[in-house]
Amino acid sequence: MTSSEPTPQDGAQPRRRDARQNRERLIVEARTLIAQNGVDASLEEIARRADVGVATLYRNFPTRDDLVRALYDIALAELATVRDEIAAAPTAWAGIELYMERVAEWLVADPALPHILKRMEVIDPGSGKGTEFQAVIAGLVARAKKDGALRADVDAVDLAVLVTMVGSLGTHGGGHTGQWRRQLAIVLDGLRLPATDRPRLPGRPLAAREFQAAVHGVTRRAKRAASGRAAGSGA
Repeated sequence: MTSSEPTPQDGAQPRRRDARQNRERLIVEARTLIAQNGVDASLEEIARRADVGVATLYRNFPTRDDLVRALYDIALAELATVRDEIAAAPTAWAGIELYMERVAEWLVADPALPHILKRMEVIDPGSGKGTEFQAVIAGLVARAKKDGALRADVDAVDLAVLVTMVGSLGTHGGGHTGQWRRQLAIVLDGLRLPATDRPRLPGRPLAAREFQAAVHGVTRRAKRAASGRAAGSGA
């Protein structure tokens, strides 16, 4: 063997790199298709868009639920970085604002998340993976009430519901998506204790014609998707 011939270790490195890149492409395409079609999106189509074989997909994710779990774990890892930002907030109210903004932004940026979170409740109920984060938010809520910044009749679950509602704008696309910061500001304003200072709302509301265009656009897409599924099933 001459020095110019690759060693087994040399050959292993490109293979590992290729496997990593294949997995990353599968993750990207899975997020895209799940955002469009839910967790029942075609695995074969995910593999095709990732430019890999179906066998490669199943080697990485033996079942559909394994793929969902992987996406969920990645999403939680992304969200975990918010804890450090919240800890550095100057007040509890500032921490609540930061929490609501980051989580809404997280949901809007990845429209697959609502589908993934809903599926995880079915396949792994009470997993407790988000318990630590929930405890942080509960502590913020208690301190913000004590500071007189947050309504006394609001709890941490209310915040979770509200931020999920705002973040769901990402699933609608079009003109709805760009509205999330404005809608979040309205939600935060409603959470403040009455008589506290209210900052000016960001952005502008959609004009009536823009709102109608966004709504009708979503409706048309939904009808086309339904027609396509019916045609594919032979109905």
